[in-house]
Amino acid sequence: MSDPVATNKKAWHNYFLTDKWECGIELHGSEVKSVRAGEVNFADSHVRIEDKEVWLYNLHIAPYAQASYLNTDPDRRRKLLLNSNEIKRLYDGLVLRKLTCVPTKVYINARGLVKVEIALAQGKKLYDKRDDIKRRTSDRQMARAVQRFR
Repeated sequence: MSDPVATNKKAWHNYFLTDKWECGIELHGSEVKSVRAGEVNFADSHVRIEDKEVWLYNLHIAPYAQASYLNTDPDRRRKLLLNSNEIKRLYDGLVLRKLTCVPTKVYINARGLVKVEIALAQGKKLYDKRDDIKRRTSDRQMARAVQRFR
């Protein structure tokens, strides 16, 4: 996996992420250039399964500036490419375990294909978020103390 083009930082803050999948995404021509330029926004994006197909909703890919009038809707739903076994596992998590599925990263792999990493997620309570913040600040303080000691 190469460096991510965009990362969904809110997903790490709002959810406990469990199972992850790397999947392809069906894009139209100029959308690929927008992704390469980093014009991706994860606000309120989520994954649903409809008719044994996996769809990504509300992933905003800005229209490519140099493209002509053929730009597509930036917030349209996009099909995710997974095999049937992966779709079954995802369905089990969404329906049976009552989890949500959120995209966590968009990146370009070594072959030049745009990939999306999705993860099953369970929502965090407010006290869980506070615990994470406390843990992060204490880790930072310990790292600073170690640096000063050296």
